Amino acid sequence: MKKIVFTLALLLMSLSAALAQTWTFKITHAVARNSKVNQMYVTTKSGDVKYYNTADLTSVKFEGDKAIIAPKSGSENDEYDASVQKISFVKKVDQGGSGDIDNPAGVIQISEAKGWQESAYLKWAPFEGASSYNVYVGDKKIDAQLVRQYASYYRADVLGLKAGTYSVKVVPVNADGKEIAGANTVSNLVVKNYNREGFAHFKYDGVGAYNNDGTLKAGAKVLYITAKTAKTVSTTVNTGKLETITGLQSIIDAYSKGKDTTPIAFRIIGKVNLSDLDHISSSAEGLQIKGAKMNMTFEGVGDDATVYGFGFLLREAESVEFRNFAIMRCLDDAMSLDTKNSHVWIHNMDLFYGKKGGAADQAKGDGTVDIKGDSKYVTVAYNRFWDNGKASMCGMKSETGENWITYHHNWFDHSDSRMARIRTMSVHMYNNYYQHNDVYGIGATSGSSVFMESNYFDATKRPIMSSLQGTDAKGDGTFSGEKGGLIKAYGNVFANKPDNFSYIPYAENNTSFDAYEVSDPSEQVPVSVKTLVGGTSYNNFDTNSSLMYAYAADKAEDVPSIVEGFYGAGRLNHGDIDFVIPDETVVTNGHQQPWPALASILDAYTSGVVKVLGESNATGEGGSTGGSTGGTTEGGSTVTPIEGTVLVTFTDSKPSSSIVTVSGNYATNKGTATIDGTSYSTCVKMESATNISVTVDKKVTMTLYFSSADTKTNAKIDGKKPAEVNAVIDSTAKTMTVTLDAGSHTITKQDTCNLFGIKLVPVKE
Repeated sequence: MKKIVFTLALLLMSLSAALAQTWTFKITHAVARNSKVNQMYVTTKSGDVKYYNTADLTSVKFEGDKAIIAPKSGSENDEYDASVQKISFVKKVDQGGSGDIDNPAGVIQISEAKGWQESAYLKWAPFEGASSYNVYVGDKKIDAQLVRQYASYYRADVLGLKAGTYSVKVVPVNADGKEIAGANTVSNLVVKNYNREGFAHFKYDGVGAYNNDGTLKAGAKVLYITAKTAKTVSTTVNTGKLETITGLQSIIDAYSKGKDTTPIAFRIIGKVNLSDLDHISSSAEGLQIKGAKMNMTFEGVGDDATVYGFGFLLREAESVEFRNFAIMRCLDDAMSLDTKNSHVWIHNMDLFYGKKGGAADQAKGDGTVDIKGDSKYVTVAYNRFWDNGKASMCGMKSETGENWITYHHNWFDHSDSRMARIRTMSVHMYNNYYQHNDVYGIGATSGSSVFMESNYFDATKRPIMSSLQGTDAKGDGTFSGEKGGLIKAYGNVFANKPDNFSYIPYAENNTSFDAYEVSDPSEQVPVSVKTLVGGTSYNNFDTNSSLMYAYAADKAEDVPSIVEGFYGAGRLNHGDIDFVIPDETVVTNGHQQPWPALASILDAYTSGVVKVLGESNATGEGGSTGGSTGGTTEGGSTVTPIEGTVLVTFTDSKPSSSIVTVSGNYATNKGTATIDGTSYSTCVKMESATNISVTVDKKVTMTLYFSSADTKTNAKIDGKKPAEVNAVIDSTAKTMTVTLDAGSHTITKQDTCNLFGIKLVPVKE
């Protein structure tokens, strides 16, 4: 087999030569883009992209000004005369690696097993004599609810895994609950971390219920949500007093009181309908998450988790994560970040049509992901927007700041518009895949600053626009007369340009332009460059290290293969709906109608889950891990039991026991504290943002140990001052002692001081 010949020096020479001749082409062997095979991309100086399957080529070479591509078949070469901007090679999509499976006779027959992002899964055939199955990661049994029966197989998903390589064992269990012979193990399951680039994680440790390494935070609760358990799931919540709260929305409402910051993960299994919920606190949107630091994750189990007939409304909520489930036929928006939310991470979601509205542009629902009302530090990443009408509105007219939003590696799959429509905010959009978008791609208005970096636009007629200038000035008033926003652009690819394609860079028209192109991402936009209407300059937020996170953008040419790959956009394995949206459009008043075939799939959608093991216990199995190392599951033994005196200190900048969780800053320069003859030098700084959770299974006496250098030695317990909880303060010993009932409690700042230890002593009654 002949090798592909590619001489970089010759390519650079051809690109730098001063050429006066007319560019001509002889192209007969180019093919459609296909992420399932290795391909070569030829980008012309006009911005067009041609694709070749590398397996079908003999050579690529340059003769003077001419680029010559020789195919394996056919007598004529393809020729590009003085027109090539660059040539790139792109690998086929990553399909993920299988674990090592051995199926000798007499054991469970495993049919499929893969590691994914902070999770792994396996499938197996029913085993004779088994009524159920236990699944182990190492010596830890996962929660029973993570094992499900389907029509012809069983499946287990292990969640909350660090990046690494794992072995998972499945053991048959008979009708008496006894494990029987026939166990089998799959090894070499490679698990990767989710990509945590973006503003949601900027200077913030752990959005939602999980640590940044993929494990559950210490003391986190895990609740399983199915069609049968959404109304009956229960847990104890500190609402000012310890209460047992029942029902999904009711639990969320209890957390909204802000008294309980215990991390909590709601794991969705199968299809959950609006009618399955205990109630919804937002009649317009669905589940409402409001008013506090939530430390809350909503995550799907497997590749078929779906909420149906409702969406989510966030108001004044902090630290909320959504991952790995689908939203179908929502009431209004799939997700509405309505007012003053922060550190919200929306990723690996499948977002489908909402409920049809009355306006001409609401045939597919009103919106999908809307970010407004001074919401800030939000990341929208690796989501698949399925033929949405209006994908994402980012900002209203009421924002008071720049707000800081990231969109990266999203797949806008035949969606119409608002990808995103940006007002006022500072937004970084990189490595997104725009595929056959009929109306427009991104639109910047109202003085916003937007960095469009290395995005891939496929057959998008108006990819990048600023209001009332450039392409928009030639069009139909897409942005309702709002003043312009300024867009910085670098490395974007515009492939398969339609006949009505329009993109006007600053170099082409320095008065009425779509974007200011830079030659390097670090290049700043001059302050003299302003929007035509409003006279707004770019704020260069992306080159300010105090404002910007670290990230590594992929080449735009690689983006389609990345988002279509195993670790790409949407749910695990791209979910359970196998449908390719056609490229043709059915347009009414400038907006597409839902594709009848896709709409029919959604209308008829049912879950393939036959049975969820352990479903009667919606809060999990006591003492099991569910792959969720560091967390706890409700039901049975819900918290770490206290047997005798427990001392919790903060060496290595973390609590020494899972009984305590800390949200706050540590320090080693605030003096020391001596506890039972031992000196400790690491403390938690009691600041306004500090929140310490203590969860005990029995009544205890709690003593807090502060720095010997502190003048104040106190704290609030469950939001109450020391005197209100009958605390005893010893200013000499630098301690505060209080009695706690069983349950979860919070420690927050009363005065500035530094906490070095927490001693818990059971009360004998």
